[in-house]
Amino acid sequence: MRRSIAAAAHRPGRGWVIVAIADLDSDVRKREAERFNTDIAVENHRQLLERGDLDAVIVATPDDSHGAIACDMLRAGVPAFVEKPLGITVEQCDTILSTAYETGTRLYVGHNMRQTGVVRLMRDIIARGDTGEPKAVWVRHFVGYGGDYYFKDWHADRSRTNGLLLQKAPQDINVQHWLAGGYTSRVNALGDLLVYGDLPRREPDTPRPEGWLRDFDWPPTAQRDLHHVVDVEDVSVMNMQLDNGVTAAYQQCHFTPDYWRNYTVIGTEGRLENFGDDPGDTVKVWNSGPSGYRADADISYRVPNADGSHGGGDSRITAEFCRFIRQGGATDTSPVAARMSVAAGALATRSLREGGRPYDVPALDPELVAYFERGQVP
Repeated sequence: MRRSIAAAAHRPGRGWVIVAIADLDSDVRKREAERFNTDIAVENHRQLLERGDLDAVIVATPDDSHGAIACDMLRAGVPAFVEKPLGITVEQCDTILSTAYETGTRLYVGHNMRQTGVVRLMRDIIARGDTGEPKAVWVRHFVGYGGDYYFKDWHADRSRTNGLLLQKAPQDINVQHWLAGGYTSRVNALGDLLVYGDLPRREPDTPRPEGWLRDFDWPPTAQRDLHHVVDVEDVSVMNMQLDNGVTAAYQQCHFTPDYWRNYTVIGTEGRLENFGDDPGDTVKVWNSGPSGYRADADISYRVPNADGSHGGGDSRITAEFCRFIRQGGATDTSPVAARMSVAAGALATRSLREGGRPYDVPALDPELVAYFERGQVP
């Protein structure tokens, strides 16, 4: 499911190569070892540490295991690329950051959306001042394949994910923070399990249905063979107050007929909105008025072309990671930003399960913040 990062990092003869696989599933080990042409395929990641010749590791396991695996690698001096989210609790994230700091081992977090064409285009528009100073950032996330992607395996179990605001939202929250220039300081949320809670489930230890990511069921109420544990919300709405005064909102639904996300940024002098995130799609800006709605906008920008998965984001972050472990220096992705997006999502999840009670996001140790802002230089 997360092979795209490893595939982007596999460049034989061009600087870096996947040389080893660790996975609990023997079929996966065999398949991936053949894919990457390696005979090193082990069951436990700790077996890799015995080799002593790894330059780095990509942690692309289920979310609840990120913390333990990443910390094992960091303590062994192996730089770690942690797929998003960094963890499923604030405490897990802080432990990973502290371990990287204490060991001096380089840590990178795979927030590939920062490297997608549409996000960088929106950031450039804001930086140029086309919409003035950002004051509100909204995201609507329509997860059209939600029943298939997130309710037929471990994602549906809150003990593995905490909630889907931790699985899906951290990428978007991270981007909202980036576009707005601040971090969430206070959050509340509402949500529920409205559709998938009462649909037929598989027995424990039963494999997922054949073709589960190729044959999609419609309508959502026609879904069958869901995971035996389904206790995460399939719709959620969270509100954020950022530390620089910007107000943000994120909405997520897993039973829509279409799959896309919509960003809106409103500033002191205009508004921007993305209409798709594929190459050739547009970001529109309205910065004259007042008027009724105008579909043509004042300015339209085309999302630039990109090669590779996730709008070119996977190839860009793996290239940045490999450059970082070799040379160090600043990176566009940020372990601190990754922690802050998880913190917002984790506290929003707690809030929606407590009737919308607001929570303040705990601050991160200033010494850790300074360390990562320096590019992980002591």
